[in-house]
Amino acid sequence: MKVPNVTFKTRVRDETVEGANPFRWKDVTSDEIFPGKRIVLFALPGAFTPTCSTTHLPRFEALYDQFTALGVDEVYCLSVNDAFVMFQWGQSLGVEKVKLLPDGSAAFTRGMDMLVKKDNLGFGLRSWRYSALIEDGEIKKLYAEPGFEDDCPIDPFGVSDADTMLAYLRGAEKERAA
Repeated sequence: MKVPNVTFKTRVRDETVEGANPFRWKDVTSDEIFPGKRIVLFALPGAFTPTCSTTHLPRFEALYDQFTALGVDEVYCLSVNDAFVMFQWGQSLGVEKVKLLPDGSAAFTRGMDMLVKKDNLGFGLRSWRYSALIEDGEIKKLYAEPGFEDDCPIDPFGVSDADTMLAYLRGAEKERAA
């Protein structure tokens, strides 16, 4: 399965913009991010939320160098949040290596069939928690949390974590070497 072809609304620093928020919008497409690269992408319900902020993103950040040592070009964190929220979240956590990918309109998440309602938490539409290995735009491995449903009463977090993906990559590397 190929990743959805969408346009992400990102932000970039622009010295010509005055004030406390010197950024401008920059469109980045799936075709600019994924072709010719080996990428680990993980998606989560929201910036500044408990599990996402204390475990999910920080663990991928901590293990980033181990991912790249196994041939991963980039690690991306995707959430149905806007670019400015994602930027501030990354700043608050000290993220330096993992790239934060805003899916504010949920176009990518919808294309992945991972969009769920989280009205029970006051979140609205959000991404289900998952991680994927993507090679040249093709999804090679997908770990989606069990229990996919709208307004899920729990927030499962057991297979989309950094350690599970890293173990998979190490196993694939051993198979390649054998």
